[in-house]
Amino acid sequence: MATAFIAGVAVAAAAYAGKFGIRAWQAFKTRPPMARVRKFYDGGFQSTMTRREAALILGVRESTPLDKIKEAHRRMMIANHPDAGGSHYLASKINEAKEMLLGKRKGSGSAF
Repeated sequence: MATAFIAGVAVAAAAYAGKFGIRAWQAFKTRPPMARVRKFYDGGFQSTMTRREAALILGVRESTPLDKIKEAHRRMMIANHPDAGGSHYLASKINEAKEMLLGKRKGSGSAF
């Protein structure tokens, strides 16, 4: 008699757990997508750098003041400098992006 009672309680507990699991899954599926903290640019570099691409590389807007561009360039170079284990290619692209946004050079003059 006690065994049948314990089995009944176990089946009831499993049913409630299943019901809760199904409701939780449905709530999870219908929730609105969470905004990402930051969306990164999905794609490679263009053959000729544009102001838009330069701004994307440095993480600034095209109309950002010169001091903010220099600050963004410094941050990127600290993170990607070849002497600190970074890529020579990325460092050249970061430098090219800074020069493009500062107006020192037009077009692609990358060594790579």
